[in-house]
Amino acid sequence: MKTSEIFDALLTNLKVGDTADTVASRRDEITKALNKDFRSKEGSTDHKLMVGSYGRHTAIEGVSDLDMIFILPPGIRANYNGDTGPRRMLERVRDDLKARYSNTDIRVDQCVVRVQFKSNAFKFEVQPAFQNSDGSFDYPDTVSESWKVTKPRAEIEATKECNDRTSTNMRHLARMARAWKNANGVNVGGLLIDTLVHRFFAQTNDYDSAGTGSFDLMVRDFFGFLKDEPDKDYYLALGSNQRVKVKARFQPKAKKAHNRCLEAIANESKASANQKWREVFGTAVPLNATESARSFDNTEEFIEQEYPVDIQYTLAIDCAVTQNGWRPASLREVLQVKSLLLPNKELDFAVTECNVPGPYDVRWKVLNQGDEAERRNKIRGQIVRSNRATGRHERTEFRGDHLVECYVVKDGIVVARDRIDVPISANL
Repeated sequence: MKTSEIFDALLTNLKVGDTADTVASRRDEITKALNKDFRSKEGSTDHKLMVGSYGRHTAIEGVSDLDMIFILPPGIRANYNGDTGPRRMLERVRDDLKARYSNTDIRVDQCVVRVQFKSNAFKFEVQPAFQNSDGSFDYPDTVSESWKVTKPRAEIEATKECNDRTSTNMRHLARMARAWKNANGVNVGGLLIDTLVHRFFAQTNDYDSAGTGSFDLMVRDFFGFLKDEPDKDYYLALGSNQRVKVKARFQPKAKKAHNRCLEAIANESKASANQKWREVFGTAVPLNATESARSFDNTEEFIEQEYPVDIQYTLAIDCAVTQNGWRPASLREVLQVKSLLLPNKELDFAVTECNVPGPYDVRWKVLNQGDEAERRNKIRGQIVRSNRATGRHERTEFRGDHLVECYVVKDGIVVARDRIDVPISANL
């Protein structure tokens, strides 16, 4: 496939699509329930604003966290001053929505009312707010027991301005960055992604009018930009200049993505290029049509086909490698010295870091790759559960560059993932 064909297909597959109708329906029903109480207007869908990635039009297929502001009537502002005002406001909104959705999990979460729908796995975060004369909003915070300022309209406007200046490439790159995040388990928020994309275009105009035939170079340079970013605790958001927290370091995975971009570019028009782009952006990248004719059973499954993927937390896995007569070793340590595993070793995969609040479920994928796996018709790749209390037990069998992935599923959404390569040498 040509570079333009790969990126045209990728961007098409990342579109929110039919999800937009469901989001609009949910948003309007929430607004109606709140207007009925706050304005005594039955059926009114006014006084709302979609914010976050969805409001900036940088969300992608599978988006699960939806942020909206419900604009409060200014005449009641004085009733919610004081230390108890923020909580009383959020509890009022919660109770209104509970009356509308009696069987839905609805709760106050510091600054928002979280509405976790079971169908579609959508989570709306509804933020009641008073609008100020400059277009900003005052929103309630139960931790500080005060009203704070947010400026989502400034962020939306900065996104639009950059997008117009770059021939829509700002939103294209922001969506591809989200695909990378979800495919590789990068714990970086949507506002930070858009801010980083905005900063990238501020330091170069090379891609202001680029077409999809040059997107391979654009994403290469973007990941090069990310990997060289200094460590920071926060960035100033595009448009609003409000602080955006850096939840975890993104530079190491950006470096891996940059290297894969270089490999994909070097193999342009070959089937291996599609596979490399897929390693960067996930299953939204189509495989080359010639790869469908195989003499083995393609049993590989993809987590994206079972659950929406919206990475929000950090997950890390490792593996203890043991063999009779040898002390256990960490697989990541083995990989750091560029060693290969020999057959007949015991592998115990376990989660070494996970900040997802419980409860949640863990799934695994063990994929055998290479000529030997295909010859033996044992590529595996199914999505499975743990087979040990600590994780997943496996055994090295035959040569190839195998991999193991781990997924954390919460409320029907994959919110964290990690992978580790398992290179096995030939029999000795």
